[in-house]
Amino acid sequence: MTFFQLALISAAALLGPLLALPRKWHLPVVLGQLLAGIVIGRTGLQAVDPGDPAFTLMADVGFALIMFVAGTHVPIRDKAIRAAVGGGATRAGAAALLAVVTGLGIAAVFGTGHAPVYIVLLASSSAALVLPIVDSLGLRGPKVLTMTAQVAIADIACIVALPLTVDPPNAGRAALGAAAVAVSALLLYVILRALERRGTRGRLHDVSEDRKFALELRIQLTLLFALAGLAVFGHVSVMLAGFSFGLVVAAVGEPRRLAHQLFAVSDGFLGPIFFVWLGASLNLNDLGSNPQMILLGLCLGAGTLLVHAAMRLLGQPLPLAVLSASQLGVPVAAVTIGAQSHLLQPGEGAAMLLGALITIAASAIAGRTAAAAQDAAANPSGTRPASNSR
Repeated sequence: MTFFQLALISAAALLGPLLALPRKWHLPVVLGQLLAGIVIGRTGLQAVDPGDPAFTLMADVGFALIMFVAGTHVPIRDKAIRAAVGGGATRAGAAALLAVVTGLGIAAVFGTGHAPVYIVLLASSSAALVLPIVDSLGLRGPKVLTMTAQVAIADIACIVALPLTVDPPNAGRAALGAAAVAVSALLLYVILRALERRGTRGRLHDVSEDRKFALELRIQLTLLFALAGLAVFGHVSVMLAGFSFGLVVAAVGEPRRLAHQLFAVSDGFLGPIFFVWLGASLNLNDLGSNPQMILLGLCLGAGTLLVHAAMRLLGQPLPLAVLSASQLGVPVAAVTIGAQSHLLQPGEGAAMLLGALITIAASAIAGRTAAAAQDAAANPSGTRPASNSR
């Protein structure tokens, strides 16, 4: 990768904010970044090589940071979210059961033999997408908290289950790797919590802020990269390392200054690079040469929406149910692992990501609908409150 290519990638990533700029659209920034990657990558101009080791490494770092930030957004310390865990777990479990039936049916129709992978995809949710949408739209209330818990539970469960289903012969090794990451994250929580109670973190914060050392950011990134290295060594996606460590930081308590620094590093640089890399990695031409894979992608996307929308029967508002269906990390990891292991059929990876794009588009619409309903309930007169005018 050259600096000119890096400049092109950074410029292309600006399509994300440009598409998200109209407030009434409520489009997630990642959508434009994915489209930009498709245009300059394998499907379009082929101006960048997603197989470039430097590009791939930067994308992996961005993915780990995205999942880390997503984990920090989970309000673990909020007592209300703890009360919502039961309802969220129930809905996540019900969605998983429906995903089993739907996934088996899709695999039988298309004859790919990848029913376990489809089941995980259909049951998954993306905290990396859903939580920022909830924050940006100002969605609040007990039902939103229950949905947040559902998404977090489904995301964690599917992150752990995915390596076991994509590559069954190496399932034992992947399980050990996932366990090692989980135990390491738990150990980090114990250590960081003890340092927080002793005031060590507070003193470090004061010195760092006074001397402009950015020590907290440096330490957090060091721990994140070490955990990501352990995940790679254990043949587990870095998404598990990032999300687990994010949950640890959320449980201990994230300083506001550190949150701002992480936002700058993740959303301002490495996160967009990941999404552009992801779009550039897609070869949608495979869908053109394998028309049945287009139908597979449509079925995976529609199936995911139906599985999660069915939670309306358990009392979840339909917009929130559809919002919880949003996917990103799990399909990306499935395609990455499948491509590296040469386990997927031609066009199958693109079909999985097509299904994910369908859920992303639906989540943008669902989020807008939920925000409008919340505004209408808060203001029967029809006057939109200033706090939600964004």
